[in-house]
Amino acid sequence: MGTLRLFDAHNHLQEFAGRADFARMVDEARKVGVERMVVNGTRESDWPAVARLANEWPELVVPAFGLHPWHVASRTPGWLKTLEARLREFPHAAVGEIGLDRWVRDFDWDAQTAVFAEQWRLAVALNRPAQVHCLRAYGHLEQMLRDERKPERGWLLHNYGGPAEMVPAFAALGASFSFSGYFLTARKIADRTAAFTRVPGDRLLLETDAPDMAPPEEFSRFSCFPREGGGPANHPGNLAGVCEGLARVLGVSPEALAARTTANAARMFLGDAG
Repeated sequence: MGTLRLFDAHNHLQEFAGRADFARMVDEARKVGVERMVVNGTRESDWPAVARLANEWPELVVPAFGLHPWHVASRTPGWLKTLEARLREFPHAAVGEIGLDRWVRDFDWDAQTAVFAEQWRLAVALNRPAQVHCLRAYGHLEQMLRDERKPERGWLLHNYGGPAEMVPAFAALGASFSFSGYFLTARKIADRTAAFTRVPGDRLLLETDAPDMAPPEEFSRFSCFPREGGGPANHPGNLAGVCEGLARVLGVSPEALAARTTANAARMFLGDAG
């Protein structure tokens, strides 16, 4: 298999912004074909690190700024104005990571839905793609979005773990779907195969979710420097293994899958036609 052309549709590498060995990690990812990556903010406190990476690596990093449902309680009174200012600072930035989550402990559902709706409407108003996290709330998300305008650039259900039967309904609402290396584990692959074989070809993307969601050893090309709390982090270069694994599932070549998913991601996040 030759070098692929890959686009990591979702990660959180702001966790490593400022590290002296960050450039090494980027170089390793590039050597296996990663040409672009969307780096997602999750709360006000990490938006500056996302902005720093976007400024330092403009040819590589597409920034995304959003308030993740896990961090809704930490928002300040001026969070939405700050978010809009960040998005206007970076005209190609996406809105994300935003979403709904009934899995996290002690969640405030009313606050989650209100914060999600405000960010979704901001994406529509600014014509930005949205990156959506959803856990144990797929039915509510689908119902909620039926009555909302949709971002013209599209929106991504990142790391889609929902029912296979809901793929057509979300696709009809304009969703794209990204596949992560975690889905290649023995515990997940059968269930995710059923879902991702139903995803339209022009709505399929690849992601690492680095430093989270590492693929199984068979598909890991790199291990990253240690994270706080111990253990290796997922590496953006592992996107090549993710591509290889999903290509096996779909019965296509890694090169064909890389070309398709990179074109889909470029269209959504860069505005490219192909």
